[in-house]
Amino acid sequence: MDGQDSRKPHRERPAGDQPFVKRAPERERPAHKGPYGKPAGERKPFERGEPREERPDYKGPYGKPSGERKPFERRERQGERPARKGPYGKPAGERKPFERRETREERLDHKDPYGKPAGERKPFERRETREGRPYPKGPYVKPAGEGRPFERRGPEQPMRQNRPFAPRTPRPQGIRPVPAVPIKPSLSPDARRTALNVLNRVLIDEGFASLSLDEQFQQTSLAPRDKRLATALVYTTLENLTKVDFALDQFLKDRTELEPRVLNLLRMSTSQLILMDKVPDFAAVNEAVNMARDMGLEPMTGLVNGVLRSLIRERENIPWPKVGDPNYLCVTYSVPAWLLERLTEGYGAGTAEQIAAYRREQHSISIRRNTLRISEKDFSEILKKKVWQVTPGLVPDVYHIAGAASIARDTHFLDGTFSIQGEGSILAALALAPAIGARVLDACAAPGGKTCLMAELMQNTGRIHAWDVHEHRVRLIEAQLERLRIYNVRPAVRDASVYQERFEGEMDAVLLDAPCSGTGVMAEKPDVKQRLKPEDMPKLVDLQRRLLGTVSRYVKPGGILVYATCSLLPEENSQQIEWFLKEHPEFTSDPLPASIPEGIRALGKENGLQLLPHRDGMEGFFIARLKKA
Repeated sequence: MDGQDSRKPHRERPAGDQPFVKRAPERERPAHKGPYGKPAGERKPFERGEPREERPDYKGPYGKPSGERKPFERRERQGERPARKGPYGKPAGERKPFERRETREERLDHKDPYGKPAGERKPFERRETREGRPYPKGPYVKPAGEGRPFERRGPEQPMRQNRPFAPRTPRPQGIRPVPAVPIKPSLSPDARRTALNVLNRVLIDEGFASLSLDEQFQQTSLAPRDKRLATALVYTTLENLTKVDFALDQFLKDRTELEPRVLNLLRMSTSQLILMDKVPDFAAVNEAVNMARDMGLEPMTGLVNGVLRSLIRERENIPWPKVGDPNYLCVTYSVPAWLLERLTEGYGAGTAEQIAAYRREQHSISIRRNTLRISEKDFSEILKKKVWQVTPGLVPDVYHIAGAASIARDTHFLDGTFSIQGEGSILAALALAPAIGARVLDACAAPGGKTCLMAELMQNTGRIHAWDVHEHRVRLIEAQLERLRIYNVRPAVRDASVYQERFEGEMDAVLLDAPCSGTGVMAEKPDVKQRLKPEDMPKLVDLQRRLLGTVSRYVKPGGILVYATCSLLPEENSQQIEWFLKEHPEFTSDPLPASIPEGIRALGKENGLQLLPHRDGMEGFFIARLKKA
């Protein structure tokens, strides 16, 4: 039927029937043919057939009837061959293949390596001692022609005795040896070439001395003594550049007509001759001439040599300006005349001279303890184990370090135990005094020292926005955050002078460390005096006002705005605050918080706190704290 299965249903197996028993077919099938077309059953599967050898017509592998020869049977020779020769042309059997010949020592005519018959002396027989030789004792005294090639000859010297070293006396713990003779500065020409490269970067390309020095040290493999000499040459020349130029003017018609590299070479050499008495005169002159030649300035070598030799002869007779001379302060302290005039207007002649004359007696670095990572007690124990000269700073958790070769490679610095930061910068962050959980903006944050300090004060809570206009400087902030393990900061590349509407009235506190002249750090960075020009000041003042006007809009009512600079000039500091308070009456001056030491707070005035290097022993910072109504 259509649509139904025509196949028969499966037949049930009878009960008790054994499994796997072949059942009878239901219908007859044709006889099965084997694989070769034969009916099944005529021969058994795999039945072995008749061997090939028993077949009458079978031939062997070489065409012969089966059974005539065995496989591999050796055939007889076709003819007599000549006797076989050995590998050396001898008939086989005359000598064995590996027959041992007589040794060299057994031969009667054998000679040893030195031309003597075998057996007269052993190969390594010791020759007669030095005392038995005909020439006198001593390692270098021999008759002419007897010495070996390259043997050094010279005056008789005593031989070193082969006696054991005396045991070393154990050194007491905590005591460092002091050399009896002070180390003289190195005379390596590489140190002078490095210093000259840095001076060219600073005075020609307007670079920064500290950064240029670090780059040069990374590119060269100078010894520590050479690094110290290069650093001293750079900073001595920059700190006294006006004085050095005054001395050169006595022997040059017009130094401004010289090629800039030649002028910088003369400046560096002059600073060695008149300010660095430990550098020999001959070394300064000789290296200056060689460096001029190496720079491809061969025609100028005569000028360089003549000017420096004249300076050596007449340096005691240079007509330096006397007290009362209008150029006295400028030449003596190497301060530009226009800058000295601005300082005199702001502080008076006496204070201006003190600022110009200030030099740190000993170079030191300020470090700050990471309050999130280590306690004050544990940090004190770490400092005791260091070989540094440690002096407590005026600010809590700050220490002045001297005698550190490379503090940035110290293991405790790398793991975030402390940070390198000046006290003036620390006070600027302390003046903001952000609360735990606050929302804060650091408008010009790079390289991130103040940002990280505020994060520590906030105990990694809240949110800090850290802005800078340069991407590479933002990366410096990120590196600081990673090293100190700070997680509440959001760095970003932003121009703080451009208004951001979404931050309007959102910040509890704003810190503006504005770009400035940098006159407050002249003692640490003498290149500031040479890089700054009077025509730069109006541009800086305008930028500071635009920044103040923009970031003040981000402060919420009741919030705090801190304005800070590392400048000594009133036009960048107190005068800016006077202008801002007139333009923004919603802001008023607010007293400095208790986080700043009382002795420093007492120095503050109505419009802010001005720190002076010669008086306070730190950078010349200005700090003003303002509160929004």
